[in-house]
Amino acid sequence: MAERLQKILSQWGIASRRKAEVMIRAGRVQVNGAVATLGQQADPEQDVIAVDGIPISPEQCPQKIYILLHKPRGVVSTCNDPEGRTTVLSLLPPELGQQQGIHPVGRLDAYSTGALLLTNDGSLTYHMTHPRHEVSKVYQVTVEGNPSEPVLNRWRTGLLLEGQQTLPAKVRRLDKSADSTTLEVVLREGRNRQIRRVAEQLGHPVKRLHRLAIGSIQLGNLSPGAYRKLSEQELKKLVASEEEPSR
Repeated sequence: MAERLQKILSQWGIASRRKAEVMIRAGRVQVNGAVATLGQQADPEQDVIAVDGIPISPEQCPQKIYILLHKPRGVVSTCNDPEGRTTVLSLLPPELGQQQGIHPVGRLDAYSTGALLLTNDGSLTYHMTHPRHEVSKVYQVTVEGNPSEPVLNRWRTGLLLEGQQTLPAKVRRLDKSADSTTLEVVLREGRNRQIRRVAEQLGHPVKRLHRLAIGSIQLGNLSPGAYRKLSEQELKKLVASEEEPSR
């Protein structure tokens, strides 16, 4: 059955859908010897699909890997960095970090810490990051000052970022001091630096941002820089959520 090339490449563990689209745009993917175009479909049972001139097939795909990493501060959530900064893949041993197609599922900015999933399962990445699936993420956020309840209610109900309304968020106060407040924030979307931008707009810039959970996956007591493979039970929950119908 014919499917879009980026979907095939992600299902085969070659790259995430987003990275597969970049590869197609760059002319690195061929179908039956011709350079593919974005949006093109192919039938794996009939067509010869190649990346950088090398034919690929499901039998050549690496074993699927699912990892939870505690991202430390100062590490970037990319596979490589032109500025030479430490990347999340460099925190893994070579036998994992050099696996074909392994990539972070979404991002945490360099100054944020906490739970980050890594996988070579492009289909799961697509599910976890696509806006329509609204996968929840739990953060512990320390902001400057002591935001009032009306201010927190604006955050809870949503506000405009670059002309687009944010989804309602769960925000509860955990602790406060004379000059800062610690909040628990639960989001169902992942726009670029969203928490930092919202907090800045509300007049209470973020001092510390730490992700505690992604969907059903809890960071727990995993140390900064450490990682672990997901358990069978955790993976089953992720797969179950992937199979749920979209809202």
